Amino acid sequence: MSTLANQLASAEREEVARAIRLLLARPLLTEAADPTGFDLVRRRRDPLARWFDYTCGWNLVVEPRRGYARLTKVRVNPDGSRPARRARSGRAPFDRRRYVLLCVTAAELLSMPMTTIGMLADRVVQAMAADLALAGFDPVRRPERMAFVDVLKLLESYDVLRVVDGTTETYVDSVEAKVLYRVDNTLLMRLPAAPVGASRLAVPPEEVPARFEELLADLVRERRYGGASADDTHAETAATTDAQRNLRLRHSVLRRLFDDPVLYRTDLADDELAYVTSLTGRQILRRSVEQAGFLLEERAEGFLLVDPDAIATDVRFPDDTSTARVAALLLLAPLCATPAGLLPEQLAEAGAELLRRFPGWAKAYQSEEGPAHLADDAVRILLDVGLAARARDRVVARPAAYRYRLTETTGPAAKNDPPAVTTAGSAGEGDKQ
Repeated sequence: MSTLANQLASAEREEVARAIRLLLARPLLTEAADPTGFDLVRRRRDPLARWFDYTCGWNLVVEPRRGYARLTKVRVNPDGSRPARRARSGRAPFDRRRYVLLCVTAAELLSMPMTTIGMLADRVVQAMAADLALAGFDPVRRPERMAFVDVLKLLESYDVLRVVDGTTETYVDSVEAKVLYRVDNTLLMRLPAAPVGASRLAVPPEEVPARFEELLADLVRERRYGGASADDTHAETAATTDAQRNLRLRHSVLRRLFDDPVLYRTDLADDELAYVTSLTGRQILRRSVEQAGFLLEERAEGFLLVDPDAIATDVRFPDDTSTARVAALLLLAPLCATPAGLLPEQLAEAGAELLRRFPGWAKAYQSEEGPAHLADDAVRILLDVGLAARARDRVVARPAAYRYRLTETTGPAAKNDPPAVTTAGSAGEGDKQ
């Protein structure tokens, strides 16, 4: 009997660990998109909810009847490294226009259990015309329809919109396209992850640009840690207990460890570093990592989690799926060889050298400004995965970048093929958790 109990306990631990990593990569998990993964999360939802609440302070909601699980991941330092992406155009990130359309469209959908694409577009036109802070929406213009379709496709990927009849993409070519949607209003309301609603931070539109960082910080401020909050409009400071302070330190450190590709000691505040190097902090860190099924690499420079099964991986590096990602890997060699970092002009020259070495590659960058654009796109990827940083006017390699060594580069087999690259190092080293 004890053997059976041990086997069952071991199976539960393995399933919980797998589900944790699954939710880290896909904080909105629907039954329609992944029936097997959703069933696992549904069965283990209680220990999962306890783990995420204790370890990261994140709330997990599982709705078995409605077929979704939502993990509200609150970032310590919100940034643009995980943008919404278009289903078309090579998964390009959303621009400002598409984010505005997304917010307005979501607001209009809240009261519409079913709608057509034409009715929804008309509602968006009226809503944006009524707000003087927003540029009007004109579906007669093709670029506007393309942006609107990108928004709808994103909501479809979240299962907020389900096509009953027609195809969303047809709206790009004709404003008369007929598409019928069913709207999951409950799931739509679960999408925002900010602890503070934006409506509670309403300020005059003209003040938003100057106060953007302040407003962004207020959106993710959590009252449970004590101190001033968005509700403390008349208080500059508030009492914080030792328990609240320790809770904040645990969550802030572990959120970054489980959500970023690498956690550098130099990126931690003094109290965070003291916590993670304390006896209690180290015990909690190691136990949490083990429970989630990760391998922990601890170096003098920081911490790195490796998922041996790549379940938690949402962005891979190295990755040869795009020109910029191949260029990012190739740029690591000159960056690591120059500890002081490279200036923009030197990066552009490194990009030009890549284009000279592989003349049949990177057609989109074969222009006068192409080398600089190639270097910029590659550097952006290295920044996002924690392998590079900006230091004044230079880009410098960070310690994790030295884990990669280029062992072989061959010319393109065909005129438009990218160079084949072989690296030394463990698979998944640069994966973003």
